[in-house]
Amino acid sequence: MKLRTIIFALAAAAVSALPASAATLRFAFQGEFKSLDPYSLNESFTLGMLGNVYEGLTKRDKDLKIIPGLAERWEQVEPTRWRFYLRKGVKFHNGEDFTADDVVFSAERSFNQASDIKSRIQPAGTKAVKVDDHTVDFILPSPNPILHYEWDTWYIMSKKWAETNNSAAVQPATGTQMSYAALHTNGTGPFIITEHQAGVKTVFKKNPNWWGKPEHNIDEAIFTTISNDATRVAALLSGDVDFIDPVPLQDVQRINASGVAQVLQGPELRTIFLGFDQMRPELKYSNVKGKNPFKDVRVRKAFYLAIDEKAIADKVMRGAAVPSALMISPLLFDLAKDFKRPEPDPAQAKKLLAEAGYPNGFEVEMDCPNDRYVNDEAICQAVTAMLARAGIKINLNAQPKSKYFAKVLQSGGYDTSFFLLGWTPGSFDSWNVLANMYRCRDEKGVGGNMNLGGYCNQKVEVLTEKILVEPDKAKRDQMIKEAYTIGQEQDVAFVPLHQQALAWGISKKVKLAQRADNQILLYWFHKD
Repeated sequence: MKLRTIIFALAAAAVSALPASAATLRFAFQGEFKSLDPYSLNESFTLGMLGNVYEGLTKRDKDLKIIPGLAERWEQVEPTRWRFYLRKGVKFHNGEDFTADDVVFSAERSFNQASDIKSRIQPAGTKAVKVDDHTVDFILPSPNPILHYEWDTWYIMSKKWAETNNSAAVQPATGTQMSYAALHTNGTGPFIITEHQAGVKTVFKKNPNWWGKPEHNIDEAIFTTISNDATRVAALLSGDVDFIDPVPLQDVQRINASGVAQVLQGPELRTIFLGFDQMRPELKYSNVKGKNPFKDVRVRKAFYLAIDEKAIADKVMRGAAVPSALMISPLLFDLAKDFKRPEPDPAQAKKLLAEAGYPNGFEVEMDCPNDRYVNDEAICQAVTAMLARAGIKINLNAQPKSKYFAKVLQSGGYDTSFFLLGWTPGSFDSWNVLANMYRCRDEKGVGGNMNLGGYCNQKVEVLTEKILVEPDKAKRDQMIKEAYTIGQEQDVAFVPLHQQALAWGISKKVKLAQRADNQILLYWFHKD
């Protein structure tokens, strides 16, 4: 099924003292925008915001098709060598020339231990080699027919700027000390960040020297965090902001009836799911001592059977979610139709818990963001109630996403026992999901570094390696199906919940493109 771009015409009152020919866009998101280092946090909101400032060798158009970015073209010289021809005349925001040295540096920086985007260049061992100032070869240890599928969010940084400002290494976005690159930017993109108050406000200005052809008329864009749902909606309806994300689902009808704004809704590729710590010998946050209940597949299956996702989709999400049997949207995998969610069965869940040695259930802490996904805390509250009926007591730890990610990600030592997370595969391909979520990892995150719970099955590991290099789609799809069958139906590695729907609130004098990856790309905004 082809992903369609949703473009709407909208309107907004003038809110700036700039001349009439200039447009200022004011917009708000429920969560914080903290680190400006594009390698520090593999999160779609952060990457989308930085995609207005930084650029990759490739881009994706309004229909998510791969198009040239900082590379004008590329070719596969041989099965294990790809050649990228770089644009000439491109300059970073500080006036430096963009060259092959920056690409090689950025490739090496992406492999840094603290980098959250290690999986962008695969397979491991791939090297970027300068051919000349505007040509780079990528030499692979084994073939990869989808080498560049995720490169629109692998952003190229200036080697000289990073080294001059002591930012050659990556510092995690979750750290208390922020590097120069976390507080400043120097990209090649259509906007320049001129002010950044981490977690509060960020100001984008039009880059007059951008190499591309602007489709926007935005001279200035001002982002602020508005975490409170009612306040965010009020700001949109009063004209204080032109755009909000997300719209609380209970306010969709009110906004559409306001006459001053409307809600853009469409399918999103993100899957919301639950995960378990399956690596530690003893859970950190549980009343069970001396062992880890989640190492037992019967316990994981019991959790799955205790959760009524249809009720979550209907009541919590107000119908704006599609229940999922897999960790990927069916829009992105043709054989997803072959998988079905098991029907909820609390009685069977209790039976499985008893068989596993927990006839009275047990207690565990659940980590949940409260400002990242649509109704995230409400989903976790619903899960808590459903698990209680099976005898599981959940101690819910719902936090702003900055604190949540600081705790559960690699940089926080995967400090979680049970969690809710969302994932959009950057390549729009199942290999991304398998490599990031299912691939084995060590305690430091080497391997599937977004595999927070440490799931590991060597059969899935081998299949993931084969899927990466298989050029035949039919054969590849069958291997992907086999990997999901093992990972989900046999091992219950995760509990997929749903793909949430996009819900953007826009004032009525703005035109924009809404992509299914939910990235806010200012270079497609036009304000009358």
